[in-house]
Amino acid sequence: MPGKIILGAQWGDEGKGKFIDIFAAKADLVVRSQGGNNAGHTVVVDGAKYKLQLIPSGILYPACTNIIGPGVVVDPRSLLKEIDTLTAQGVSVDKLFIDARCHCILPWHLELDALSEKARGGDDIGTTKKGIGPTYMDKAERIGVRMHDFVGKNFEHVMRDACGRKNRVIIGAYDGQPVDIEETLAEYKEYAERLRSHVVDTTVMTWDAVKNGKFVLFEGAQGTLLDLDMGTYPYVTSSHPIAGGCCVGSGVGPTAITDIMGIFKSYTTRVGKGPFPTELFDKTGDYIRNAGGEFGTVTGRPRRTGWFDAVIARYAVRVNGLTEMVINKIDPLRGLDKLKVCVAYDYKGQRITEFPPNFADLEDCTPIYEEFDGFDEDITSCRTYDELPDAVKAYINALENICGCKVSMLGVGPARDQVIVL
Repeated sequence: MPGKIILGAQWGDEGKGKFIDIFAAKADLVVRSQGGNNAGHTVVVDGAKYKLQLIPSGILYPACTNIIGPGVVVDPRSLLKEIDTLTAQGVSVDKLFIDARCHCILPWHLELDALSEKARGGDDIGTTKKGIGPTYMDKAERIGVRMHDFVGKNFEHVMRDACGRKNRVIIGAYDGQPVDIEETLAEYKEYAERLRSHVVDTTVMTWDAVKNGKFVLFEGAQGTLLDLDMGTYPYVTSSHPIAGGCCVGSGVGPTAITDIMGIFKSYTTRVGKGPFPTELFDKTGDYIRNAGGEFGTVTGRPRRTGWFDAVIARYAVRVNGLTEMVINKIDPLRGLDKLKVCVAYDYKGQRITEFPPNFADLEDCTPIYEEFDGFDEDITSCRTYDELPDAVKAYINALENICGCKVSMLGVGPARDQVIVL
């Protein structure tokens, strides 16, 4: 069986959760490899809605093993809240495992994230203030608290040392209020005890599954353009949501992967600051936002909305090595007279078709569009390609040709069964 990556191919929020859920139903192992609880997947199964942040989508299937890989940063408080919510919904977490190498998001990381953003003023990054960046900073500086430290016998010593170090930064750099270590120890010791049985070497589990021909699904979080290296820096996340990051963050090599599926919306959205060439500031943008329910799963923030950007899409195909595309959320485009696709940029009078490495140049890029007929039909009940209106077929065929990658699935509504397989 293949190792399959499913990832976001734009700025995140593409609706990956539904497609991950579809394949998780068939998977033996689902692996999350990067990011933290700043990501969010919403999965609808049999009318019930599940909001997942850290826990892989395979948790909804009792036979599936779920892995939080070493590249993920874990907030113990948030994870346990998620576990308790799922348990209350009747979902078992007996097959949830956390790699011992995962770095822990702790109260001082949350405090530093908020203080840092405040200190930036108008130049803030627009983080979710979940402590993700400061935790990855500690990881890179080699001073972080890993999960094996957190649940181990040296818990108190490690926590006191880390808290003291970070309180000096909170006070000295930001004139902030220090974290109370005694309160933290009392609270987080309970978390450590509850999580201990879930902490293992997940890389062995993942490799054994690959070696034994099991179907391993690598679940992407966030999106390609938020990648620390390949995204629109500095308005990016602190990890690697591209395909290569799945290998690094799960502890297996690229030969474990046979398929890489990129999820796109039929339009483009973005949360937070940063350049966005096809962004719409008019009633069309508002229409798409409201029709598509474009508000953050985790934050509730309205998403910036624009036309489909094929320059970005071709970039995502290239840097991820996509073997297939999914075009999701076509149904919100219903009722628009014309659909536009950005096929190139006008950069200071020059037509460019490749995404610029200096993303500041995007501020000077004007989209060059091709137009397609819109559609008025309700497509949410369509289950085959032949049932779709001709205008929708033309739009999908154009995206496939312009982006240079086959389209294998379409999303025509939020529910798990509102999918067309091509």
